[in-house]
Amino acid sequence: MADDRHEGGEVPLLYSEGNVAARVALEREVRGWSTTELAERVTRAGVKMNQTAVWRIENGTPRRRINLDEALAFSRVFELPLEELMSPPLEGLDIASRRLVQEAVEAFYETRDARDRLHHAVVAIADHIKAHPDSSRAIHEQCLRLMGDERDARTLTSDIEDGGHY
Repeated sequence: MADDRHEGGEVPLLYSEGNVAARVALEREVRGWSTTELAERVTRAGVKMNQTAVWRIENGTPRRRINLDEALAFSRVFELPLEELMSPPLEGLDIASRRLVQEAVEAFYETRDARDRLHHAVVAIADHIKAHPDSSRAIHEQCLRLMGDERDARTLTSDIEDGGHY
């Protein structure tokens, strides 16, 4: 294993408790959470934790150890795979850029979920119209009333006529 050593004889640890502690601090800061808020979220995720424990994990000397249940709870709270939580933070990403990436990722998933909801609603309306063909005009008028914009209502009713949003 001599080939794995850096100058000074240390073996780099790809996955380590120190990485988890650093990532806990980083992920908490990226989200703008206090140590108290993170402790509350971990507790709600099923592992009792207080603010002092979070502080000692992030800053303690010696650093507070992290057990597997806690690591899994952090992983769940941060919505990161455990392997990612255990990996060293990426070089070159400051807190501001990580926050921007976090916001983009959250918006991506919210948009994807909204598209899926829209698709399922459009399919359900299309199925309803197949069963009740005389309701087509009233459905278009209801879309227009609720949306208030003829072009948007036309787009939605076009998706309905096509049988789906995708």
